[in-house]
Amino acid sequence: MAHDLSNHRKSYEKQELLESTCPENPIELFQQWFLNADASDLIHEANAVTIASIGLDGFPKSRVVLLKKYTWEGFIFYTNYNSEKGKAILANNHICLSFFWAGLEQQIIIKGNAEKLAENLSDGYFDSRPDGSKLGAWASNQSDVVASRENLDKNLKSFEEKYFQQEIPRPKHWGGFLVKPVSIEFWQGRPNRMHDRIRYTLQEDFSWKLERLAP
Repeated sequence: MAHDLSNHRKSYEKQELLESTCPENPIELFQQWFLNADASDLIHEANAVTIASIGLDGFPKSRVVLLKKYTWEGFIFYTNYNSEKGKAILANNHICLSFFWAGLEQQIIIKGNAEKLAENLSDGYFDSRPDGSKLGAWASNQSDVVASRENLDKNLKSFEEKYFQQEIPRPKHWGGFLVKPVSIEFWQGRPNRMHDRIRYTLQEDFSWKLERLAP
């Protein structure tokens, strides 16, 4: 089977990105873009982010998760530390986050170093989750091979019974990662594939170097 996609093209013409409008700190620009995407009817989940890591098998792997917080320090998401993703990040904490907002013709690519979030912060977020999501964190041995969907449902049922009308604690194997950026690239689609690419790189004095990249 073959399907030729060579004629799939569109012209990007919605916005521009110029050095003169870029703040000194890329987190400021991230916030501007994120708030705009989050308010846009064109974007379904602005906080959906692709995370790329190097697996224990040596292969890169990307998957989409939901960003739950960003600060001046970095970007926070939550996962099962025993999952394929969690083990990969704990073994090699150099990862990449990528946001793609097609409706706005924008990408943000973040290279950074991930570290486990403080336990009290993971506790605080876990407590804010719906009970169903809390139970799911207990019931699913994320990334393990399972015999059937029925087995998953039975496992969930067992934890529903265990914690019936009780406070559901955070599993120790579940928590957050904080990704501290070392490079943040902003990509704005432009006509004729002459896209705007502005990259911020963290310097030793913790300032940011701004550069334009060729499209």
